[in-house]
Amino acid sequence: MDISTSVAAQTYARARLATAPEAPSIGVAAALNRAAESFTETLAHGEETARAAMTGKADPHALVEALAASQTAVETAVTLRDKVVEAYQEILRMPV
Repeated sequence: MDISTSVAAQTYARARLATAPEAPSIGVAAALNRAAESFTETLAHGEETARAAMTGKADPHALVEALAASQTAVETAVTLRDKVVEAYQEILRMPV
């Protein structure tokens, strides 16, 4: 066996362990709570940056980045809400 092949195989084996998915350690409620907190923090950061830009304490580039992050967060929340409503309506249409 060639030494370079052995090294490549060992490196590949270590990389597979590093990229293996971890077992979920949190429940659904905790994950939703964490997502809601992240959403709130993103919107608050966008508002703070907007205030700072209005007073001249933040550059326009930072404002654009914060507004883009806020827009993405709102669009994600709206998409999630739409999917939940759609699933609920599908459940209501099921025959009993």
